[in-house]
Amino acid sequence: MLAATGAPFSRRRAILITLGAGWAGYGALGILANPRAGTTQMLDVITRWVPLSVLGWLWVTAGTVAIVAGMLVRCPRWQAAGFTGLAALAGLWAAAFTTAVPKYPTASGSACIWVALALAIVWLSGLDDPPPAHLRKGAEWT
Repeated sequence: MLAATGAPFSRRRAILITLGAGWAGYGALGILANPRAGTTQMLDVITRWVPLSVLGWLWVTAGTVAIVAGMLVRCPRWQAAGFTGLAALAGLWAAAFTTAVPKYPTASGSACIWVALALAIVWLSGLDDPPPAHLRKGAEWT
């Protein structure tokens, strides 16, 4: 089940591993270890109900699930869980920064990038990996 030497390259799994590492690092280093003052102020819509430490661990957990999902070969349910965790947190951040724009105009840049990331993850989750080369030989383009 784990990706082994000789396993076909999968862009979906590579995306999961790459973004999962980024999400785990952001949660551990950017939220738990060293949260920025401006970010914490702009996230007050969320932190009223959920402490920042819990949010940091959610990012680490979602990143870890995405990494594991990316390492598993031919496990679309795990891949779906990985993409869901990544998109859900990006969407949460997108909503928080978007609602913060009237109070903090500088949040608009962060809102744009988080909306774009959330949508990109959703769209990437629906892409198929290309078939192996030996299955593509007979295919003809019309």
